[in-house]
Amino acid sequence: MRGCRALFVVAALMSPVAASQAEASSRTVAIADFQYIDTSGEARDQKADHASRLEAFMTALHRDLAASDMFRVVPLPCRPCVLTDGNAAKIAGMAQKAGAEFLLVGGIQKMSTLVQWAKVALIDLRTDEKVLERLYTFRGDNDEAWRNAESFISRQIIGLSSQ
Repeated sequence: MRGCRALFVVAALMSPVAASQAEASSRTVAIADFQYIDTSGEARDQKADHASRLEAFMTALHRDLAASDMFRVVPLPCRPCVLTDGNAAKIAGMAQKAGAEFLLVGGIQKMSTLVQWAKVALIDLRTDEKVLERLYTFRGDNDEAWRNAESFISRQIIGLSSQ
């Protein structure tokens, strides 16, 4: 699937594709679980902290999109349901079978002690085109930094659909 491949190829901040591709006022979206990669090289094992924060991030993302008037979130049947190059078509098919018009995919990469990147793509499953593809950076690796990042990202996604 063209829209789902190479999610972690980080070259530059991508601008959104015209939102006119999605015309309905309430869109159905499936959200794949985001991947997390820590390439910071820090000595302290933070796997449990990151897993907990990623889980809270995903829960809040589901909640915030569902609470908006712009999206109706439909569940994917897998747990975890993480997109990879090898299962992109399968995940997209599951999303369509669940009634989703859009698939939200992404991942977070910790680059250093204080800098993390979140790559997010919203894919129109009817056209296999990206409606949104963005690279967000956020500072900090604590609960507050993760909450702020999720809140900003969800507002961006909701704002795109209201244009």
